[in-house]
Amino acid sequence: MTIDDDLTDGLTARPQPEALPSPWRSHRFRMLFLARSSSLLADGMLMVSLTAAVLQTGYGESGVGYALAAWMAPIALLVLFGGVLADRFTPQVMMVGADAVRMIAMLTLALLLATTDVRLWQIMALMALSGAATAMFQPGLAGIVPRVAEDIQRANALLRIAEAVCTLLGPGVAGLLVGYWNVAGSFTVIAAAFAVSALGLLPLRSLGSVQDTGSDPIWRRLADGWREFSSRRWLWGVIAVWSVYGLLVFGPALPLGAVALTDQHGSSGYGWIASADGAGTIVGGLLGMRVRPARPVVAGAFAMLFFSLNPLAPALHWPFALTAVTGLIAGCGFAFWGVMWSTSVQTHIPLGVLSRVSAYDVAGSIMVIPVGRALSGPAAAAFGTEHVLLFSAAAGLLLLGLMIALPAVRSLGRTPDTPAA
Repeated sequence: MTIDDDLTDGLTARPQPEALPSPWRSHRFRMLFLARSSSLLADGMLMVSLTAAVLQTGYGESGVGYALAAWMAPIALLVLFGGVLADRFTPQVMMVGADAVRMIAMLTLALLLATTDVRLWQIMALMALSGAATAMFQPGLAGIVPRVAEDIQRANALLRIAEAVCTLLGPGVAGLLVGYWNVAGSFTVIAAAFAVSALGLLPLRSLGSVQDTGSDPIWRRLADGWREFSSRRWLWGVIAVWSVYGLLVFGPALPLGAVALTDQHGSSGYGWIASADGAGTIVGGLLGMRVRPARPVVAGAFAMLFFSLNPLAPALHWPFALTAVTGLIAGCGFAFWGVMWSTSVQTHIPLGVLSRVSAYDVAGSIMVIPVGRALSGPAAAAFGTEHVLLFSAAAGLLLLGLMIALPAVRSLGRTPDTPAA
């Protein structure tokens, strides 16, 4: 049976033999890749375009913060419900609907910017609508990859490479559109990218899916997802560690590191360092296509140890060339971890609950990062930026060491010992 056959007769991702056809051989994966790349490009453009729109309308830096919060809050609050609905109505349907809503929100914002004196509350409302749609989109992604590619690891690696490329290109494209056209035009292009994503996903509506057709209320479906999540020690163990990692490492290291690197190497120097980090994620994705360790999560965690170089370099005032190299290595480790983790989740979790379990994964991974970012400024003022960054680097190493030491993580192989029903 090929991936383009009906997959409704299996509830779990199948064990992967050594030789599997390339995901590119699957028309459905190519459509997913197109859709995901378009969506990622829109996401990459959004921050630059939103910042320009808010500043242009006179609401200042605080207005940018409010608009970003309006976008992020619905994602954190609604992502669990997105997982439930993706399992109930299939990931494909939810993702197409989410892209349609995001397209409408961006077109509306473009129209307001082009024709009226837009108010901050209008920008926030439309960003909140887009964030809610993103919460409906994201959990379904994990549930759809095993349905369109037999080689799940290589598919995740290709998607990770697309993410890295779009993350590099998106801000630049938005900057060009804002500078040489106008901010309304940039939101029009973002809307078009979401439209391309929806059109790419539309043919996948007929994809064989394991649909939850029960009549249980939504709270019971959430409880079922939690039961599947909490019954796997390796899964909740990693997310528990990852949540603390987000608080202590991702939270303070990214904003404080950006400020420190800009002070040490200038804006252009920081831009090149960030580009090196992005290039590293591409290299990590390429490695994820080739390297198939027997213990993927353990291998990914070891690779992620290199991410501590990101806060360490500005804390120790390393020279520009060395800092750029560390960015390349850190980005590579981060991308390789992402491929190993996504593949493990999609391989070991039954397809019928995969979107719900993925939603708990996403929620646990991102909910505390804003707290870490909010506390990074006061912590830097109290203890000094360098000391906070050194603490983040050390905390990252210790937390990943703890993750690797967990017996359930160390014993997790490439495929389930017994197929889940």
